[in-house]
Amino acid sequence: MTGRLNDGIAFLTRRLLTLQSADGSWRLGFFEEGSTTDAAVVLLFTAVFPERAGTVRRLCERIAANQRPEGWWTVYPDEPGGHASATAENYYALLAAGYDSGSVVRRAGEAFAELGGRKRIDSLMTKFLLAVNGRYPWPKWFPVPITLLLLPVSSPVHFHLFSGYARVHMAPMLLLGDCKPVFGPERFPAEAAFSRPPGGDPAFRADAEWARHFDRRLMAGGSLPHPGGIGRGAQAFRPEDDAGGQMQHPPGRLTGRLRRQAAERAVRYMLDRLEPSGTLYSYTTATVLMVYALLSAGFSPKHPVIANAAAGLESFLITDRNNGQTTLQNATSTVWDTALISHALQKAGLPAAHPAIQGAGRYLLARQHTRTGDWKLQAPGAVPGGWGFSDCNTINPDVDDTSAALRAIAGLRGSPAGEEAHNRGLQWLLALQNDDGGWGAFERNCDSPLVKWLPLDGAGDAAADPSSADLTGRALEYLGGTAGLTVRLPFIRRAADWLYLNQEPNGSWYGRWGVCYLYGTWAALTGLIAVGENPRHPQIRKAAEWLRYIQHDDGGFGESCVSDRVKRFVQLPLSTVTQTAWALDALVAVQDRPDESARKAADYLLRNVGTDGPAARYPTGGALPGQMYTRYESYPLVWPLLALAHYRSKYGV
Repeated sequence: MTGRLNDGIAFLTRRLLTLQSADGSWRLGFFEEGSTTDAAVVLLFTAVFPERAGTVRRLCERIAANQRPEGWWTVYPDEPGGHASATAENYYALLAAGYDSGSVVRRAGEAFAELGGRKRIDSLMTKFLLAVNGRYPWPKWFPVPITLLLLPVSSPVHFHLFSGYARVHMAPMLLLGDCKPVFGPERFPAEAAFSRPPGGDPAFRADAEWARHFDRRLMAGGSLPHPGGIGRGAQAFRPEDDAGGQMQHPPGRLTGRLRRQAAERAVRYMLDRLEPSGTLYSYTTATVLMVYALLSAGFSPKHPVIANAAAGLESFLITDRNNGQTTLQNATSTVWDTALISHALQKAGLPAAHPAIQGAGRYLLARQHTRTGDWKLQAPGAVPGGWGFSDCNTINPDVDDTSAALRAIAGLRGSPAGEEAHNRGLQWLLALQNDDGGWGAFERNCDSPLVKWLPLDGAGDAAADPSSADLTGRALEYLGGTAGLTVRLPFIRRAADWLYLNQEPNGSWYGRWGVCYLYGTWAALTGLIAVGENPRHPQIRKAAEWLRYIQHDDGGFGESCVSDRVKRFVQLPLSTVTQTAWALDALVAVQDRPDESARKAADYLLRNVGTDGPAARYPTGGALPGQMYTRYESYPLVWPLLALAHYRSKYGV
């Protein structure tokens, strides 16, 4: 196998080097499986920015191309039946755009009806997008009132109990839920009149008492301290600064002192978190909601903030090099891809002095965060030093990107800039460790059980940011494998113990940000071994046996996105390149000599290096369970390269 192994590593190395950009980064693309982000932007642009018709047309072409023969859409390839929320968004986007190509729209409408129509929509994001476009009924009361924004952090329930990802979506949602605007319903001439879903909507039920509880709490609370923020001076932006435009959507239902104050707080929260790109926290979905919310609060479509947001959304457009279709990413993955690829290339043999590694290092050093973000609330002693996911991300760092960047720049520590960046990044990473010993994604100790009780779709998956096996394992892999720390240190011991306590009965671990048990198990095993845990530890051996048990006959591994929804491992009949690489890397970490499972997995990767098709294109990135999964163009290249490089280095073959 030695010759084939060297050839495979050399092929992947050459392929990745040819894809590097002039600025040292890798901009390979970040594709969402499905078309829901495209649909959200089509609905917004047709309602507010008719001059962007060219973008709308290109996105509609991709939406139509992704329609299944049955007329519906899915969010991952093997999803049984159609996905009602995705089908609703895509159907109404095509209607709004007046897209007419064969029977696409007719079949979509029929399929949506067959799926159960509006009563089957289970995504809160979908309900809001349709409500602001007049395709879903606004409730009399939204389950969480806008006055939640006024509760202080000393309150049992307050806005900052929610995860940062949830907050940047909730702030515009709370404002929209109070204003209840409708934009351009005349764009849907083919849509018949609709009624409220039978039996009411559990996410939009008229829970008046729930909302009144917050208002009574506020009225009794006297002064209301600001719940925190990052201080970008949002007061500089005012609705009347509209560059000559006219106020299109007056404040509407915002009556009463508390609700006006809460609305101002919502606007300030969003504007304080604008990225230089004009997007909100560098997320498409949050930015779309923000534009609707600001318009409903009185901002003109010509206001600089609104115009910049639209331009920022278009900056996320990317063309799939395989089929020429244009899609709009929910975020760009440039920092993540660059860090992963640089590290893998170094493990494959490129020295730190290689021009590609030096270029990637310069790019990553320029993207290290220097501004304080919301993470400061739970880690007041920390200083900025993390990295974010996107090229335009400057205020929302995360644990995984930070550990990935630190691996990539390890060879630059001989320079003053590299040493300073390493020290700041390491200190930020350590400061984000949770009290339970693990790591979450964006903030520290963001796992209040109270937020999961709120009557909101998907609150348990998106509203909290708890410790997870994948993030904890990846942090440990960096701290042990690159920084040289071991379980002899108490904080490392606590993290290892957290992993053992959160192992599944079958020996696997659930991974939050990848699909899914293969991802979590790989991260946990490689992390535990890196910090010095014994490979013969019973729980490590159990995890390795689980991997061997689920291996396919062809040597590969495959897991369905269904696992993420049902929270148990569901085998994918197809082996995927990325998941096989994760499994092989885990097996290499826990055994001194390659067994039959490792050899077969390595052989599978070598047979499939550089190939395209379902094995390479199945989505393996997690985002929102049951609603959004991602396919990274980098994954079928970078993870096999890393696993094969580790195989060669450890076994000398």
